[in-house]
Parts: sequence; C-alpha cells; structure tokens
Amino acid sequence: SAISKNSLKSSLLQLECHFTWTLLKEDVDLDDLEETIGYQLEFFIKSNITNYNLLSYVYHLMNSNEEALRNLQKAEEVVKKNHPDEIARRSLVTWGNYAWIYYHMERYEEAQTYISKVENTCKKLSSTNQWKIKLPEIYAEQGWSLLKFGAKYYERAKNCFENALKNEPNNPEFNAGYAIVMYRLEDFSYRRCGEVSLSIEPLKRAVELNPKDTFIMALLALKLQDLNQVGEGERYIEEAMQKTPDFPHFLRYAAKFYRRKGEVDKALEILKKALAVTPKSAFLHHQLGLCYRVKLFQLKRTTRYPPQEQVEELIRLSIFHFKTGIDQRTKFFSASLDLANMYAEAKRYEEAEEMFQKAFQINILSDKDKQEFYYHYGNFQRFHMKSESEAIRYYTEGLKIEKDSYSRNQCRNYLKKLLEQRIQRGVGDAKDFGTLGFIHNLNGEKHEAIECYEKAIALYPDNEEYLSALYDLRLSI
Repeated sequence: SAISKNSLKSSLLQLECHFTWTLLKEDVDLDDLEETIGYQLEFFIKSNITNYNLLSYVYHLMNSNEEALRNLQKAEEVVKKNHPDEIARRSLVTWGNYAWIYYHMERYEEAQTYISKVENTCKKLSSTNQWKIKLPEIYAEQGWSLLKFGAKYYERAKNCFENALKNEPNNPEFNAGYAIVMYRLEDFSYRRCGEVSLSIEPLKRAVELNPKDTFIMALLALKLQDLNQVGEGERYIEEAMQKTPDFPHFLRYAAKFYRRKGEVDKALEILKKALAVTPKSAFLHHQLGLCYRVKLFQLKRTTRYPPQEQVEELIRLSIFHFKTGIDQRTKFFSASLDLANMYAEAKRYEEAEEMFQKAFQINILSDKDKQEFYYHYGNFQRFHMKSESEAIRYYTEGLKIEKDSYSRNQCRNYLKKLLEQRIQRGVGDAKDFGTLGFIHNLNGEKHEAIECYEKAIALYPDNEEYLSALYDLRLSI
C-alpha cells in the first residue's frame, strides 16, 4: 500500500523535533553554524546527542540529506552508549528528524516507520495516550537548538529551559542552558548600571552543579566583572585555567576578561594559544583585532607623538584579524563594523564606506544591530567625511528605532548637540526643530518639546507630523 504524502504530513507536524520548532534558515549563517557544532562535538563531551540531531537539521537545510542521515546514526550510537536503558525515550527527537528527512527524500514508507516508532513510544510513556509528550530533555534539546539560532530565539529558549527545570530543578545540564540563555539575554538587552543582574544567580548555580564546565565559569567571571566584582571574577578565571588550560571555548572568554580588565598583552597571549587549537575561529580573530585596537588607542592616548610605524603596524594587525574573522563568518556584524571603523582610522575611506554598506546588508540584523550601525555610520559621516547633515540623518534613523540601547542613547546625545549648534548658528530648519522636539519629548522635557515643535510649524505650517506631535504633547500636560 502506497503511503500518501498528505496522510504523512499531519502526523509529521505532530512530532517534537527540529522540523517543527520553527528554526528558520534565514536567521543564521549555516556554514558558521555547521562549524560551531563541529567544534562542540570535538571539545564538549556532554550533549552530543543534541549536537548530532541539530547538525542533521543543518545539513538538511544545506540540501545534503545523506549527510543529515549520517548524523542521525551518530546520535543513535551515542544514545546506545550513554542511555542503554532508555533508548526509546532518548531517541524521540532523532526519530522525528528521521521521519522528516525521509519524507523530504520521498521515502514515505521509511518516514511512516519512524512516525510509528515515536507514536508507540509516546503511548507507552504517557498515560493520556497523546502524541505531544513533553519530556524535560526534549524541552532542553529544543532550548539548546534555539540558542544556536541566535538572538531572535533567546526568549523562546529561556521558556524551554524553564519548562525543563520545572520537572528536574537540579539537573546540571538544564541549569547550564538556563544560565547561558539568561547571560545572553542580559548581554543583549544592555543593562543600565545599578540594575539588578538576572543572570548572576543562575550562573552561580550552574557552576555549582557543573564544576567541570569551565565555559560557564568564564561567563560567570565576565558577569562579575560587569558588576565590578573583578577580584571574584578573576578567581573563577584562574581556577578554570587550572582545569582546562587548552580548551578554546574557555580561553576565548578568559581573553575577553583580561582585555576588558586592561591586561591586553595577557589577553593576546591567551588568544594566540586558543588560535593554535582552532585556527579558523572567527570569534578568536575578532578578539585579536579588538586587542590590537586597544593597544592602538592606548598608544595614541599616552604618547604625544606616537611613532608612525608603530601606529601603522597596530592598524594593519587589527585590520588583518577583523578581515580574517569576516572571511570565516560572512554575517559577522560586529566584526564588520569594527573593520569599517578601522579603515576610517587608517583614512582608507572608500573601503570604510564599502564595509559599512556590507555590514548593513547582513540580513539577520536585530533592532539593536541597526541602532549600532546608524550610530557608527553617523560618526563616520561626522568625523571622517565631515558631513554634519549626513551625520544628523543617520543619528536620527538610530533614534527612531524604539529600543533602549547604548547606541540609541549615543545617537540621541550627539544629535541633540549637533541640532543645538545648528540652531545657535541660525541655520536650523523645520526638520532640525522637529527632531529636537522629538528628542526633548523622549527625555520627558515637554515644555522644551512644545517650543521646538511650534518653531518647526512656524517654518513649515501644514506638516502633519509636527502638528499631531504638538497636539499630543499639549494634551499630555
């Protein structure tokens, strides 16, 4: 009996696996993801089942289903080795992925076989005879996968780990995932000083439960450094250094710790050591570039007439490493901005312009990335291209994106200064007054805002935007 494509589809959609978790390929750089998971398989021992399952999905997205099947076989081998008593329970995601991949290969009989395996296991495991059985390890596996797909997915990942922890609050791996996602969310949302850190407790707990995991230790150290507890942070870094002196995933964060502490040479030494183990790591090259940039700015700050050849050498090294990082990972946004800024520093303006444009065309940018772009590009226009009007234009774009961030604050401060200067010089037009009104309003300075909008309307009488802003302001006072 030929199994029809349509009858399969509704069963496939019931499965808990990567194909039903809405992990969209346009949100990631697949080559980079393949490489990252490869590193983890090489250096992490813990959740290899998760990594093989995710890698199978990545290969499917790259149109190599044969390679995808090979990774599912590897996942099965790990299950047999590590969980011989719970093979069915631990294989649900793997079997779900098998079913989907066979379906895409039009091998419908085999797809059906795996659907049945999942169905029978779920019946055995759940009293209510339901498909969608929510096991804590499946929540966790979904959490790890979401984490790998980037910032857009962090909130969902957090929910997954929370669900996993409901059933097993002391599970070391679930606590690790939860701590990492809290760290990333906090890193990403930009904390104001004095705000309470939501990730510090989960990180401490995860370190307690995972005493071998130096990667989480390093994140805890960086978080303590953020909170000005540098001494305590450094104790964790030193302890981790004893435990895993050659583990690149740890070393890169240790280097970041020392760079931020101002010990740049120590950071460089650690990064070079890590690079010897994973020479193609984009992250490491980016960090090396940052270290040479710090040395460059230190030299310029502390020396009245810094020797030209030293300046040029530091710029060259910085550019080389930023560029290498981007060659390895084409959608590496922060490295692209850093490279553009370094070209500007070297007065290579055409290359800077080209790099800024490339950075802005990366298709996985968040609002925060876009704000950062407008801020840096505004600076480039203002300080290097000497174009005040272009700077105003880009700072304004950054300000329009309503998400609180460091870059947005900077856009606001610089913009306010530039507009006030223009108005003082008597060259302010309606737009300048309108934008300044917008800024005053953001800052809660309503009377100043009203004054600016009135001046804007005097210069441009029927502008809808200014009229409605003024109307709203008057109502709110």
